[in-house]
Amino acid sequence: MPKATAIVNARVFDGTRLRDWTSVRFADGTITDCATGPTAHDGDEVIDAEGGTILPGLIDSHIHLVPGALAQGLTFGVTTALDMFSPPDVMAVAKEQAGARPDVADVRSAGIGATAPGGHPSAMYAPFPTLTGPEQAEQFVADRVAEGSDFVKIFGPSGTAGPWAMPSLNPATIAALTEAAHRRGLVVVAHVNSLAGLREVVSAGVDVIAHVPVDGELDRSLAERIAEAGIAVGPTLATTENVLGEPGGAAVAADPRLAGMLGDAQMRRLTSGASAQHGRKTPPYSRAEENVGRLVDAGVAILAGTDAPNPGTVFGASLHRELELLGRCGMTPAQALNAATAAPARVFNLADRGQVAPGQRADLVLVSGDPLTDITATRAVERIWRAGVPCDRRAFVANAAEAQELDAFDARVARVVAAVRERRYGFGQSKAD
Repeated sequence: MPKATAIVNARVFDGTRLRDWTSVRFADGTITDCATGPTAHDGDEVIDAEGGTILPGLIDSHIHLVPGALAQGLTFGVTTALDMFSPPDVMAVAKEQAGARPDVADVRSAGIGATAPGGHPSAMYAPFPTLTGPEQAEQFVADRVAEGSDFVKIFGPSGTAGPWAMPSLNPATIAALTEAAHRRGLVVVAHVNSLAGLREVVSAGVDVIAHVPVDGELDRSLAERIAEAGIAVGPTLATTENVLGEPGGAAVAADPRLAGMLGDAQMRRLTSGASAQHGRKTPPYSRAEENVGRLVDAGVAILAGTDAPNPGTVFGASLHRELELLGRCGMTPAQALNAATAAPARVFNLADRGQVAPGQRADLVLVSGDPLTDITATRAVERIWRAGVPCDRRAFVANAAEAQELDAFDARVARVVAAVRERRYGFGQSKAD
């Protein structure tokens, strides 16, 4: 039987609040004891936290799988990642790795998301199944379940009318998909990029909204409606700030607590994403934080997610940036930490993780500072355990194949961004250069 481990002399954030515990013990991948005094048994490995803080393993509630994603994420404390669109073969390989290897994050996936023919994200992937009407919803959901999807992703209306409109599902189809998924007990995530689209998916009864619209001011009544419906929102500010021209990636690269674990290729990704967007006809990033602030004020459950590997982001490290940005939206450090631990575990029915408590998976992160007073202290990672197995933070080294896949992903994103800008603002990327 594997030796048990006891962490002593620690502060403990349990996923919701700071506890008075000073020690956490785990064995066989499960937390066995949390106490105000010593928890170590004879023969246990004892780790002195020296006043550091134990957190539940972090959950990135919005990524897209590429080779290396789960290994790199784990090196920054992301023990579970939620993939928001992947072809079935990519999803299957990732799940197989997560089930067999302790050196990668665990994963849940939407698989193929529901969209109209030619709708987003058709430009980013090889042809995949789409829908044209509500009568196809039941079969679409059944097919995703058969492929192994853990939840359902729906791409909502773009909110753009007229000649620049992008094909999208109509309200009846979105409602039918939501109902079909709920009959199977599946969580429904809706991608939105406009206030009009947001209103439609809220009316359909989805469970999670991915992204926060920036095409206008989110009014209080809509925010309250989202809160009353119990819908969670994952703003993905770490990507939004880069898309709208802010140097968020550069801010990650400039922090030695994060940069020390990043290779040259990752550093280039972080520092090359935003500058080209400055001066273009896009909404101000500040609107994104203001709209998230309105959601926070209304009591909406917020989920921390990065949308990595979009330009200006890297797996794992960018989640720590997301926590900082959520703090700028009015969330307390405890609320921001909850958004990356207990909240996504609750929303996505991951009952065995997201908390530090007896019986939970021993997905744990030990940081040297106090993130409850300074949220950026999550970056000072000392140790990580995934299901009780310690993570060698320096084991991940991106290989050439992974770099090529990221380059290909970036090229696909660039095509999508150019198409959206053409449709929404009436000009393409070349006209803005």
